[in-house]
Amino acid sequence: MPCWRVAWYVSRTFDPVATVVLAEPAVANLDDVIVTHSLPLTTRTRVRASLEPLATFPLIGSRLEGRWQGFRFILGPWPWMLVVCEYDETKDEVGVATIADSRSASAATSQRGRR
Repeated sequence: MPCWRVAWYVSRTFDPVATVVLAEPAVANLDDVIVTHSLPLTTRTRVRASLEPLATFPLIGSRLEGRWQGFRFILGPWPWMLVVCEYDETKDEVGVATIADSRSASAATSQRGRR
């Protein structure tokens, strides 16, 4: 997965276990959501804060099924913002695959098309 390294340090109060990276599509998805939902200028900072726990607890979040099997999701700074990620134990890295509106029919948690 081509990744864009996150250019911030999680916190100086603890030693992060995993590196958190954003795939290029996740960055593009976030940019799109910022525009389409008219989100505030603080959105990127809020998303970073939502991702911080992944560095210490890389397996948090609910597991996904179907085409997203192997991925987990957490909610972003708003309850509708879905952050889909996967943990690579060998690299000790959490890769954020996409960021989307969970209310969308094409969201990873959508029941549409599941049997």
